[in-house]
Amino acid sequence: MQSSAEDRGGELARTPRRAGAPGRPSLLAAYVSVAVALHLALTVVGVLRTPVRLYEVVTFAALLVCGAACIEVSRRLGLPAGVARDLLSAWWLPVALLLPPVYALLIPIPLQLLSHFRVRRTLLYRRVMVTSALALAGACASMLFHLVVPRPLEGGAQWVIDGYPGLPAAVGCAALFTVMNTALVAAAAYMANPESSWREVLWNRENLLLDVVELCAGVLVAITSSLSLSLLLLALPPVVLLQRSLMHQQLQAAARTDAKTGLLNAAAWQREADTELARAQRTHEPLALLLIDIDYFKRVNDTHGHLVGDQVLIGVASTLCNQLRDYDVVGRFGGEEFVVLLPGADTVEACRVAERLRGRVRRLAIPAEDGTVGVTISVGVALFRMHGEDLIELLAAADLALYRAKQSGRDRVCLPAVDGSKAEEA
Repeated sequence: MQSSAEDRGGELARTPRRAGAPGRPSLLAAYVSVAVALHLALTVVGVLRTPVRLYEVVTFAALLVCGAACIEVSRRLGLPAGVARDLLSAWWLPVALLLPPVYALLIPIPLQLLSHFRVRRTLLYRRVMVTSALALAGACASMLFHLVVPRPLEGGAQWVIDGYPGLPAAVGCAALFTVMNTALVAAAAYMANPESSWREVLWNRENLLLDVVELCAGVLVAITSSLSLSLLLLALPPVVLLQRSLMHQQLQAAARTDAKTGLLNAAAWQREADTELARAQRTHEPLALLLIDIDYFKRVNDTHGHLVGDQVLIGVASTLCNQLRDYDVVGRFGGEEFVVLLPGADTVEACRVAERLRGRVRRLAIPAEDGTVGVTISVGVALFRMHGEDLIELLAAADLALYRAKQSGRDRVCLPAVDGSKAEEA
């Protein structure tokens, strides 16, 4: 979802890096319906009760054009799914601060429609929920700011010149907009994926830093617009350049991840695994590798369809990430196969982690048309030095152990024998 809302809104379908299991669709549908209905009701009331002033309409149009220009930049970058952050808040935050609340309710509608058709189409309910969240958060910030500064565009931008209390109020209301917008979308994301933690759907350090950047950009553009709309011609290029830099970083990150699950793809996982292996070689620390395969995955696709199969992949990926440490290296090797590198893990720890993952995955119940789909996994475990001296040998040993786990009845964890001739159950 565009800006901070777009990034968290991605949780409604998939958590970036930490994919989510299907949640409670009826509760989510009710929540989205209430948010949209409230947005529409407030918009109608606002349009009917807010007098039309030419200078406010011109300001709204100028900021809308700047936002559209940023969206056009996004389109020309050819963004893939998963690249979600931009700086559109730099344009609708000034609308919330400078104009009556009805304009804050209106501006997300054309910009989100433009994003949907010009940048990337996404699930309709996601886009609608994001639009309503942005509108409601912007309207609340606008009402509060106008209690402190009743007519921000009148009096020669006196609230900027005086500084207090206008500038602190602008920063505070911008922060309120960010927090409220995040909370509204995060609640929907949590309903879509109850397995995720609140920390996961709210903020991490990177998202918090980007929110601060957006907040600062929005307040600066609001000050610029308040002084003179012609100054927007000077504000637009730096914001566009900052957005392009931000999206370039996201494109680089997207190239490392599997689009369906958000995990590292095979090439990126191998690079990180090689680094961890070299470190373990230098420090003489233990290291373990888990090769994980979803049992009877082809049967799930054949029986329930590929959409349900995708939800199985997403649910397993989410479970793996939620149960592993931040510095464990987890990736998707393609198909229904996942691989995990556990730095510092000996045989006992590796088997304990593998069994915990197996048990957690068994709790998954993926919704399907005729009920739910249960999921089990088989895991092959290999230990650095014991079963291999490099990544290729470790993968081969883990693959042998995984094959034995499959042959032994699936839904189990196996270790390869030291001589590699057979595998033993953990």
